[in-house]
Amino acid sequence: MGEFKVHRVRFFNYVPSGIRCVAYNNQSNRLAVSRTDGTVEIYNLSANYFQEKFFPGHESRATEALCWANGQRLFSAGLNGEIIEYDLQALNIKYAMDAFGGPIWSMAASPNGSQLLVGCEDGSVKLFQITPDKIQFERNFDRQKSRILSLSWHPAGTHIAAGSIDYISVFDVKSGSAIHKMLVDRQYMGVSKRKCIIWGVAFLSDGTVISVDSAGKVQFWDSATGTLVKNHLIANTDVQSIAISDQEDSFVVGTAEGTVFHFQLVSVTSNSSEKQWVRTKPFQHHTHDVRAVAHSPIALISGGTDTHLVIRPLMEKVEVKNYDAALRKITFPHRRLVSCAKKKQLLLFQFAHHLELWRLGSTVATGKNGDTLPLSKNADHLLHLKTKGPENIICSCISPCGSWIAYSTASRFFLYRLNYEHDNINLQRVSKMPAFLRSALQILFSEDSTKLFVASNQGSVHVIRLLEGSFKHLHTFQPQSGTVESMCLLAVSPDGNWLAASGTSAGVHVYNVKQLKLHCTVPAYNFPVTALAIAPNTNNLVIAHSDQQVFEYSIPDKQYTQWSRTIQKQGFHHLWLQRDTPITHISFHPKRPMHILLHDAYMFCIIDKSLPLPNDKTLLYNPLPPTNESDIIRRRTAHAFKISKKYKPLLFMDLLDERTLVAVERPLDDIIAQLPPPIKKKKFGT
Repeated sequence: MGEFKVHRVRFFNYVPSGIRCVAYNNQSNRLAVSRTDGTVEIYNLSANYFQEKFFPGHESRATEALCWANGQRLFSAGLNGEIIEYDLQALNIKYAMDAFGGPIWSMAASPNGSQLLVGCEDGSVKLFQITPDKIQFERNFDRQKSRILSLSWHPAGTHIAAGSIDYISVFDVKSGSAIHKMLVDRQYMGVSKRKCIIWGVAFLSDGTVISVDSAGKVQFWDSATGTLVKNHLIANTDVQSIAISDQEDSFVVGTAEGTVFHFQLVSVTSNSSEKQWVRTKPFQHHTHDVRAVAHSPIALISGGTDTHLVIRPLMEKVEVKNYDAALRKITFPHRRLVSCAKKKQLLLFQFAHHLELWRLGSTVATGKNGDTLPLSKNADHLLHLKTKGPENIICSCISPCGSWIAYSTASRFFLYRLNYEHDNINLQRVSKMPAFLRSALQILFSEDSTKLFVASNQGSVHVIRLLEGSFKHLHTFQPQSGTVESMCLLAVSPDGNWLAASGTSAGVHVYNVKQLKLHCTVPAYNFPVTALAIAPNTNNLVIAHSDQQVFEYSIPDKQYTQWSRTIQKQGFHHLWLQRDTPITHISFHPKRPMHILLHDAYMFCIIDKSLPLPNDKTLLYNPLPPTNESDIIRRRTAHAFKISKKYKPLLFMDLLDERTLVAVERPLDDIIAQLPPPIKKKKFGT
């Protein structure tokens, strides 16, 4: 593996936004997640829980409800009173429509997916018809006295349950009239509370309505008679969310204490046909409020203020005991937020509304392997570049020479020229950006910093030549006819002759930058691409996929390399395939052409193609330090995969030069320290 001097960076003060809503789509096995800053993320649960798409946040969009309708259509609504539909191909907002009921607190799609229901601040419940292109207002239901905080359809689509403050209403869909009003007891642990907020409702096929409220209760109601059937007091604080399985034999609720409770419908006795709801399992995987839950066929999904998306498999539903049976905690985005100018040893950090430019520290001290060297010069915070407007930053990049910075929001593209004079930076914005550069999903500079590649949300890739303080548009690579799929990942060869671009589902396209034409398309693979890079000299394209497979494709020969064919024939080590975070960055050693460097959030790996591949009986990773010199040599020549787990969680790792690495870590304890304090629980003996 070799010895490296490592810059261990921990001053990227990144804190993910808390999770507000989750919505599971059973047809496509995808999960939509909205965060408190308005960002919406799409996870493909079939592709190893990979975050394949995201829509950037907006300061005015406080999303309160999220739902799938009519198959693959995704809608959200929030406190700005607008209903938004997302374009899942172009990765932008299709349209936004005002519901004219004030802030929207809840939303639900009808069982057949043809109608959309929203609950508003003014107590109105509004029904919209979903047309092929848009949504169309149909009618209002009977207005209630207080805001509608939760909604649920009867599976037959005939009735609706609406949770409000202190009561639950049951509506008849045909007439729009409220047929029952069920008052909720304000009693909480024997003390009468001022208000009881119905945070969630679920309507079952047999007419039962399940409600969760701010008094810590899960209640079962008979919608035909409007009476309370059963009451479960499960928490000392709010029960904030509920989700039910498609078979209606289990449901999950989340509380403000961070606990998730699982309820199941079980037989009263072993040979009895009578069944009742029983609280079976509590899970404590969160430290703060669980604001949203979802129930997939094989797992319970939860998210909240502590920013973690937790996927807890139901062991009785998992048929094959592989990595699908493991608990997942997704904290960091599956995309890069850090870019590096190697020549000047600069790091650019991307936040929601600003960029930070840092110069790495340096040392003159020397030491042996494993030593921590003192800094002779500390890291410098050179620049804090704040965005204008309410939109979040989608992507950003700094050129390898450190003289250019580019970033994009949903509607504007920015390019800056940097001039360094001793310790001062002169920042000059390049004005009059062309109209086609309104928004970018990915930005990349060539190795010599003379070209800029911009992937737009219409599937095209723009090539721009950078001049001193200005630019010239050279060419636009248009998408294949009939497709508008956005390109989310870009890679350029070190000589600047080849450009690789990957979308969310199609194959990787390789363009000839000199001749400005499409060179070839790498055969499509079932799992999305998570990272790609082009090797120097050989121009081999290395592609990592979400199922942890790594391919090497020769661009000049237009075929997979012999090493790639060998590793696909033999197969990867089973422990390599069971990793649960995707590879987010690939790079190469300039003097060692047989080495591939890559990392995910919890591992840094160097693949030495000259060594034999490990089989399942081989020890893939040895956590123990080597005992002597012969042990070091034996480990170096044992097999091709050299893995280090010293640095984690790892947001970025790359080579600065032949002997120097930079590792950007973000410890979870640092994130938790910046979150609001959790609800204090009384512990026995304290």
